[in-house]
Amino acid sequence: MSAVYRNATPPLIPWFKEGFFDFWSTRVHPLWTLRRPLVRLVARSPASADAVTLQLQPNRHFGGMRAGQHLNLGVEVDGRLCTRSYSPTLLDNGHLAITVKAIPGGKVSQHLARSAVVGEVFSIGAAFGEMTLAPAPQRLLLLAAGSGITPMRALLRQLDAQPLAAPVDLVYWARRREELCFLGELQAMAARQSGFRLHLALTREAAPAARVDGFDFSSFDQLATARVLACGPAGFVEAARARLAPHVACFEGEAFSLPVLPEVEQGSVQVELLRSGRRLSIARGTSLLAALEAEGLQPASGCRMGLCNTCVCTKVSGITRHTLTGEHANEPSTPLKLCVNSASTDLTLEL
Repeated sequence: MSAVYRNATPPLIPWFKEGFFDFWSTRVHPLWTLRRPLVRLVARSPASADAVTLQLQPNRHFGGMRAGQHLNLGVEVDGRLCTRSYSPTLLDNGHLAITVKAIPGGKVSQHLARSAVVGEVFSIGAAFGEMTLAPAPQRLLLLAAGSGITPMRALLRQLDAQPLAAPVDLVYWARRREELCFLGELQAMAARQSGFRLHLALTREAAPAARVDGFDFSSFDQLATARVLACGPAGFVEAARARLAPHVACFEGEAFSLPVLPEVEQGSVQVELLRSGRRLSIARGTSLLAALEAEGLQPASGCRMGLCNTCVCTKVSGITRHTLTGEHANEPSTPLKLCVNSASTDLTLEL
């Protein structure tokens, strides 16, 4: 029955408004909407000692994705819709699998990892991200730390669909063995594919050389022609970039946390929000998204890493500082990503 509802197009009645239609149609079937992409939680399973994998069934409005991309998931927690970014794996049955680690203080991750029940429905956004496979085979070195393994799993599943045409190495960092996700799946692929090698770096169970800046890459063949993809905390990605970028053909990194700039601007500034008519005093050196949320506002947001553009608004005037690079920008009437910019002077925003 669910497959029928998922693929069928309900009859359209012109005088129905979309929200009104969705309200009643989702009471017939939770994924039956006029246009809105939704996913339903259909299964959950442990992924490691501190992470869980959720299998999500999308409705017919899901636009698809490429392996390695991200999606924004809308989750209702305590009556408030919160949006977070995850990198799913597209399964053979058309479902999506996301792996979530419960982060201390993280409302969405805590809910998904511990409280979400089978049957719960979430909104889903369009896919974004450029860390995908190239059309032509190429030498790959994949670097993953912690939750950074999730886009790498999606890429490897795509590669595993046929014999590898070029060598692929995955180096996977975790603190302890029980925190590794998909270990059996990765080991099985290494047994099947002679061109794939799996390297585990356990930082709490091994010598300090397990850290990325001490890891020995000298035995990796064809490194000068390799495309390197790295995903993990900001410090990990930047250490990998510094270590490898000068020695490889291409280095691409995605961080799921923001780096801490060595110099933090002090004091506070005034921010005027034109649409809401509010004027706030916020701290310099804090991302605008975090500062506005601390004042009780709920700007649209997604990845919180500067990737998805969900939190973009227009900066009418003022000087901002990019929290990833430390660079200042003073151009008026320009798009501004709230999650990766802080206020250096008084600002006026279209919010």
